[in-house]
Amino acid sequence: MMNQVKFLDLQRINASFEPELTQAVERVIRSGRYLQGPAVQAFETAFSAYCGCRHTVAVGNGLDALKLILRAYRELEGWDAQDEVIVPANTFIATMLAVEEAGLKVVLCEPSPADCLLDVDRLDALLSPRTRAVMPVHLYGRLCRMDRIRTWASLHGLKVIEDAAQAHGATGYGARAGHLGDAAGFSFYPGKNLGALGDAGAVTTDDDRLAETVRMLANYGSARKYVNEYKGVNSRMDEWQAAALSVKLPRLDADNECRRRIAACYLREVHNPLIRMPEVTDWAAHVFYVFAVQCARRDDLQRHLADNGVETLIHYPVPPHKQAAFAAWNGYRLPVTERIHREILSIPVSPVMTDAEVRQVTDALNSFR
Repeated sequence: MMNQVKFLDLQRINASFEPELTQAVERVIRSGRYLQGPAVQAFETAFSAYCGCRHTVAVGNGLDALKLILRAYRELEGWDAQDEVIVPANTFIATMLAVEEAGLKVVLCEPSPADCLLDVDRLDALLSPRTRAVMPVHLYGRLCRMDRIRTWASLHGLKVIEDAAQAHGATGYGARAGHLGDAAGFSFYPGKNLGALGDAGAVTTDDDRLAETVRMLANYGSARKYVNEYKGVNSRMDEWQAAALSVKLPRLDADNECRRRIAACYLREVHNPLIRMPEVTDWAAHVFYVFAVQCARRDDLQRHLADNGVETLIHYPVPPHKQAAFAAWNGYRLPVTERIHREILSIPVSPVMTDAEVRQVTDALNSFR
């Protein structure tokens, strides 16, 4: 019987952290402290040290992390509903939702065909007197050109907000993801390189005032109980999620290195002219949240891989500007983005894959005709 290679085997990943993972959760249950307690404080301290930043503010999820950064800047900088944030057009919809839910305007930037990341050469054409920030997305776990983005943003007096939801541990341009702009939003969705046991997120920054404001906004707008300075929301990380993340964080670099070894094998062993493999030069700047290939016959390739026991996913089948949720954008033509979404396919890459599973994936890719 053919072995089935899962796209991401979360049961196997979490089992690799036992018994420490279960013990950490049990300690929280026995403690009687489930919100805003020592486990969250310990994780915030550890993640700040890992990213190299002054502050980590644990929140409910990655969407909230981005939204709260933008809301905090509205409070601190006086941004209004006509102000604009530039985001890559081929991102996950959460990036656009964060901007709109913060009461700001989305400006879409086509990605570079070479790496599917925000195309810095297009930024000048998108700049307006209302531009307040640029939000690069480290898609697939690969760092954007943060040196050029920071230089461009500084020239125009703009904030740089990293969407680092897929890039835990990626390193380049002198720092880690989460410490390459003015602030960053992380997701700890279970499938991430650093995944919780449910939803969780965080904001990282060196800005004391921003961190304080985000923390208040995430806690009903309050720094002291029953005293509300802002119209805030409820977006707090549970203690047991923080405890689980603290167990997993010390192994993140090693797990990312496992992903890189698998990616290197794919790049070395797959030689199929019908499949475009990603180009990778700076390996430390890519943590392979997904390994995304491109194929003009993507749906045929996906069926072929399924027939050969390889599970795949599409990140993402429909670009945000073509979603019903953004009907006003549906008429826009963004050809680079639309081609990527037609052709992209994510193949398995995880720190618990066996050599035999990696070989099964490479053989299946090479046998596609």
